[in-house]
Amino acid sequence: MLTLLHNFHPQAIFISFGFFHIYWYGIFVVLGILAALGVSFFFAKYYLVKKDSLFDLSFWLIINGLIGARVYDIFLQLPYYTQNPLAIFKVWQGGLAIHGGIIAGIITIYIFSRQQRISSWKLAALIVPGVALGQAIGRWGNYFNQELFGLPTNSPWGIPIDLLNRPFNYLTVNYFHPTFLYESIGCFLIFIFLCLFNLFLIKKQKLTNYYFVWMVSFYVVLYSILRFSLEFIRIDETPTFLSLRWPQFISLILIFLSSILLTFNPHAKTKNNQAQK
Repeated sequence: MLTLLHNFHPQAIFISFGFFHIYWYGIFVVLGILAALGVSFFFAKYYLVKKDSLFDLSFWLIINGLIGARVYDIFLQLPYYTQNPLAIFKVWQGGLAIHGGIIAGIITIYIFSRQQRISSWKLAALIVPGVALGQAIGRWGNYFNQELFGLPTNSPWGIPIDLLNRPFNYLTVNYFHPTFLYESIGCFLIFIFLCLFNLFLIKKQKLTNYYFVWMVSFYVVLYSILRFSLEFIRIDETPTFLSLRWPQFISLILIFLSSILLTFNPHAKTKNNQAQK
């Protein structure tokens, strides 16, 4: 597979019908969403969440998540979108920032849980394994768009980038780190870990808010560590703050907040009471 990536020049368009184009980016986004839904529906029966409720939640998560991811990316690339306002609507060219999707997802889950009187931690824990798998699949859309690649490399798994898609400083370089692949593999490993943790909780009958907090925090910490690390080799333009790329700064905040949750679990008292019984 690595040899194939090293020699293959991907094209953004999967198939065209006259002026109508189907893009690989859109295909992988849809596949990622479907995979995430499949995982969530599988675990829903153990979480005692009705399929109708999960379907309704999924609908709003998809809509709001995509909007949030797009708005967040526009914020990060504001000078570009100010000069090219029509590009705001060209989502098939990429530009969905996962941190924006996560923020929108948190807000959506909170509002939905209040309306349905379901624990927000339960819903979040139910969703995050599928989210990790969806990310692993969706990142391949970046590959076909030839975007979000890393520093130049001579490694046999380096991917070729067409001249038009290379940064000006790297016009003479042909091969770059496939950061999309690194993140895809990392997200898949996070998915496996969360599924195993889920199966452990199911077997031990510990599907409670105390462990739901752990599930969500594990996802946030693991993905944030992954993203923080990969930002050292990514060369796409992004704002910087305190000598860190913006995604790194946000990742550190998420790691800090999740670590607090793991240390001072808000449902620890409930767990202790259950243990005493």
